[in-house]
Amino acid sequence: MSRRKVREPKEENVTLGPAVRDGEHVFGVARIFASFNDTFIHVTDLSGRETLVRITDIWPVVNSSCFCLLTSGGMKVKADRDESSPYAAMLAAQDVAARCKYHWSFVLFRCFNDFVLLMLWEIIVELGITALHIKLRATGGNKTKTPGPGAQSALRALARSGMKIGRIEDVTPIPSDSTRRKSGRRGRRL
Repeated sequence: MSRRKVREPKEENVTLGPAVRDGEHVFGVARIFASFNDTFIHVTDLSGRETLVRITDIWPVVNSSCFCLLTSGGMKVKADRDESSPYAAMLAAQDVAARCKYHWSFVLFRCFNDFVLLMLWEIIVELGITALHIKLRATGGNKTKTPGPGAQSALRALARSGMKIGRIEDVTPIPSDSTRRKSGRRGRRL
């Protein structure tokens, strides 16, 4: 009798996202909210349904669609007055660009034998986003429609980090008729 050939399982590289040919760009949407107090950068897929990278003032949190590591202009500098600065926005945008290429996930393992062992493992998953559409937003409403000082430097840092920029769109909410503004009848007196 002849021996049976045993097929060995092949190892496959697991990547997230669509199959991409060489030279083809994978787009994401970067939503930049630049107020005069802070700058937030939030990268999603094209539908806006799944968060890929989010930069805010909170520690890592599991949301319904994926596991995100969160930081911001406020997490990049120590002083509160520097949260909205162009430098903090530039640091946050560089962090976003690095995470668009590679996404960090944290896995927590517990072992219950004689003692409790907690280990935090870092898994790097390749997202492979090479291009971004930009949606820029100011505070809007009955407040200022002008983006904060971090908007331009965040956009420039994304472009300089090697990400291709698709469309740049201003999505500041502008009311057709708004509620009454904060100051009194004769305005704010200094």
